[in-house]
Amino acid sequence: MAFDRIDRQILELLQDDGRMTNVDLAERVGLTAPPCLRRVRALEEQGAIKGYHASLDAATLGYPITVFALVSLRSQAEQDLAAFEDYIATIPEIRECHMLNGEIDFILKIVATDLKAFQEILTTHLTPAPNVASVKTSLTIRTAKSLPGIPVLAED
Repeated sequence: MAFDRIDRQILELLQDDGRMTNVDLAERVGLTAPPCLRRVRALEEQGAIKGYHASLDAATLGYPITVFALVSLRSQAEQDLAAFEDYIATIPEIRECHMLNGEIDFILKIVATDLKAFQEILTTHLTPAPNVASVKTSLTIRTAKSLPGIPVLAED
C-alpha cells in the first residue's frame, strides 16, 4: 500500500488522538471535511487503521502489577503453537502474546491486581498449560516509555 503525505498525517494524528473530530482532522491536514472522511474510510478499509480505543491507566483501574513472562514450549509444531495461542487468548490478564525467534518461544505481558493474583495466574494457568516446558518471569519496576501504535514514517 502506498500512503501519501496527507495519509501519513491522518494516521499520525489519529494515532495520537483517536477522538479527534473529522472537521478538526481535516483542518490539521489541509483538507475539507468530506475528502478527509473519504481518506479515513479508505485507510480503514485498507487495514491501515485497525480500530479505535481508549488508552486506560492500569494502576488506576486496579492492575498495578505488570509482569513479562518468557515461555518455552516442549514442541514448536504449528498445531502446538496455535494451541498455546488459543489457550492464552482465554486468559484476560494476559494482555499481549508475541511469538519469538530464538531460545524463547513466546513473551507475554501480564497484568495483575497484586502479587498473589499474579502467582495464581502463573501457577494455575500458565505453568501447567499443555506443552509448556518453562516460564521465566520479570516484574516491571517502572515504565520509562510506553507509546501506542507505531512511528508513522515520512514518505520516501
